[in-house]
Amino acid sequence: MFKTTNPGNVPVWVNTSNCKACDICVSVCPSGVLGMRYDNTSTLGAMISIDHPESCIGCMDCELSCPDFAIYVAEKSDYKFAKLTDDAKARQAAVKANGYMSLEQKGAK
Repeated sequence: MFKTTNPGNVPVWVNTSNCKACDICVSVCPSGVLGMRYDNTSTLGAMISIDHPESCIGCMDCELSCPDFAIYVAEKSDYKFAKLTDDAKARQAAVKANGYMSLEQKGAK
C-alpha cells in the first residue's frame, strides 16, 4: 500500500513496504539526510534510513528519483526546510564514501 500522507511533522518519510533498497535516493540527496542500514529482513540485506531529517532542504530529488514510489517529501507549504550547509554537504560526501551506508552503521554488519 502506498502511503503518501505525512505521518507527523517530518520533512521526509519512507514506505518501507515499497522500498527495495536500491539506494538511488541516498545517492541523489545533496544534504546527507539519507543512508542505508543493514536489515536482515530486506531482500538486499539493507533498508533506507533517515538519519538527519533536520537537514532536509526539500529539494525532492529523493522522491523524484525513487523507482518504487517509496520515499516522500513534505509540501513546502506544510514544512519549513533547512538550508544546504557545508556540514550537510560534507556528510553527504562521507555517506557516498561509505558505500551509501549510514554513517551510524559504519562497521556494523
